[in-house]
Amino acid sequence: MIDRPPASALLPPLPRGSTVTVGSFDGVHRGHQAVLQEIARRAGDAGRSSVLVTFEPHPLEVVNPQAAPPLLTTGPERREILAQTPLDYVLFLRFDRRLAALSPEEFVRGVLLERCAMRELVIGPDHGFGRGRSGDVETLRRLGASLRFDVDVVNDVNVGDQHVSSSRIRRAVAGGDLDTAARMLGRPYSVSGVVGEGERRGRTLGVPTINLTDVPPQKLLPPDGVYAVQVEWRGGRTGGMMNQGPKPTFEDGRRTLEAHLFGFEGELYGEWVRIEWVEHLRDVRRFASVEQLRQQLERDRGRALAVLSARQEYN
Repeated sequence: MIDRPPASALLPPLPRGSTVTVGSFDGVHRGHQAVLQEIARRAGDAGRSSVLVTFEPHPLEVVNPQAAPPLLTTGPERREILAQTPLDYVLFLRFDRRLAALSPEEFVRGVLLERCAMRELVIGPDHGFGRGRSGDVETLRRLGASLRFDVDVVNDVNVGDQHVSSSRIRRAVAGGDLDTAARMLGRPYSVSGVVGEGERRGRTLGVPTINLTDVPPQKLLPPDGVYAVQVEWRGGRTGGMMNQGPKPTFEDGRRTLEAHLFGFEGELYGEWVRIEWVEHLRDVRRFASVEQLRQQLERDRGRALAVLSARQEYN
């Protein structure tokens, strides 16, 4: 079931302490999931709480906006995924200039020890934190020895001969390699948002659509085109096909996300939905007439149904 995820809250008192990990966790990919599973296991064994400390917005949006990456997961999407992990708590910190200015020791003392009652920190091998990312694994181990908390490193997770990382997944999505992105994420790449009012052209073509109207510009999208998709909303899930991009046949250059849901005839205006990209069917192109477009949409429907059936995504 999908619903708009709630805002995060402050942590309650943690009298038995916590096992913590820290990071942006954009995508919550298989490498991230390995870290989260490990802190949950360790916390459970020690009778502690498991805590993820993460940031909004992405730190680079504050310290170096020109280098900030497009997001694999928006804030609400990340909350939805994290709600399905075995974590006890997630602490979302507003990343601003004040937080960026903290030294590694100030961050450990003021956030991890004072706010999270940390007894153990588990991180990935390339972790960097504190002002200018000046803190690394060795910094943390020195601080752990003096401030009395344990530090451990979780190894990278590999897919094939490459270790899983947010940057590799971004390259795969941007290049249209949805299968590689899905293998590294551990799930299909998706976008979530609220269904809004569209132009209702799809109804005149016999393919009524839902329109996502509030996708943030920071969200990374694959190349524009027509896709076979899976669509999920509160109380339902079905296959479909989606036009992502402009609509040149109608002289409409706006980039939109419009999905036709197979076998669904209801209304979803105002609903929070998730659309998963399954396979690219064709590029966006101009048709000489609306009738030619209608005929192409019928062919797209047949191809999308075949793709989803072959992948056992739609029955």
